[in-house]
Amino acid sequence: MSNAYINKVEKYMPNDAVTNDQMESRLGLINGNESKSRNLILRNNGIKTRYYALDDKGKITHTNAKLASLAVLKLLKNKLKVEDIDLLTSGTSSPDAIQPSHSLMVHGELGGKHNLETMSAQGTCNAGMLSLKYAYLALKSGESKNAVNVASETFSSWMLAQNFQSEIDKRKEVEDNPYIAFEKDFLRWMLSDGAVAALVQDKPNDNGISLKIEWIDVKSFANELDTCMYAGCVKNEDGSTTGWRELNNGDQILSSVFSLKQDAKLLQNNIIEKGNNHFNELLEKRNLDVDSITYFLPHLSSMFFKKKIIENLKEYNIDIPEEKWFINLTKIGNVGAASGMLMVEELFNSGRLKIGDKILMMIPESARFSYTYVLLTAV
Repeated sequence: MSNAYINKVEKYMPNDAVTNDQMESRLGLINGNESKSRNLILRNNGIKTRYYALDDKGKITHTNAKLASLAVLKLLKNKLKVEDIDLLTSGTSSPDAIQPSHSLMVHGELGGKHNLETMSAQGTCNAGMLSLKYAYLALKSGESKNAVNVASETFSSWMLAQNFQSEIDKRKEVEDNPYIAFEKDFLRWMLSDGAVAALVQDKPNDNGISLKIEWIDVKSFANELDTCMYAGCVKNEDGSTTGWRELNNGDQILSSVFSLKQDAKLLQNNIIEKGNNHFNELLEKRNLDVDSITYFLPHLSSMFFKKKIIENLKEYNIDIPEEKWFINLTKIGNVGAASGMLMVEELFNSGRLKIGDKILMMIPESARFSYTYVLLTAV
């Protein structure tokens, strides 16, 4: 079988970085009131700046498809033309529309006279990894010679005050347990916009570093656990969900059915343990030597989880020294499906990589608990 190499990675972040003090003026006040839990949540997640596809008045500046297309065009500049692409894959959790598929909308933004294969991965944080795996398998099988994978998010317009009902701030509960604020308010103060595109080819670069994709391992725990992060449905007391199509217009509004929500208790009890359980299984399945890892790129939704991941890994006798961790969450925020490859982009273009370096990516998705691990080797 052929090999697959990441030969170029580029990001496109909309507008200027938004500081913590600027966030609420961009997203707006819910019912005219400032959030009582914002500062507490920001203190726990450790994010200092993020990017919004909004201007300083809160008006939308980029659609998701537009943002993704700009990342692709930046990727192809001085390298290839759109006409040279065999396959376009994409992943997002915040598409502009339910239909058509996101990849088709991105292809439409790119325009041109070239008809090509597209693929869209639906989900949350793992969507960008699932679309990358499709590109990887297409090259491995010889179906394609090259592919462009783009992961993108435009969460900010989803988080605008106009999309939320009034909510009760439980300040004491938030102070005692940071998970309490996760359902809606937490997400408003951590999510970010951006796009990242990767050129995947069946041969490495003639000059400069390439990243050989050794494997991409995905596992779902949905058979064991209920829905945790959700939109377009209501979560019932028994853990089941009722989709938006089963609700009348009044109930949809009353339930804020299209708001992005998270079951805080379920997240607290499972997100780290299940991911590290998958990691422990990989050590044998993939014959993975932890000591051989040069860089560990874990997607964290909040810096709050870092210490807990380290502590839980030690229960499996897995120790990855902190100097090997490469995280950019505090600078760019949680960009959902794009977060994994945004870490790769920064490392790839940093000049730090050397031939033989091994990069292990860990991408958890809390929607219904699925995880992706990726091993890359610098060649």
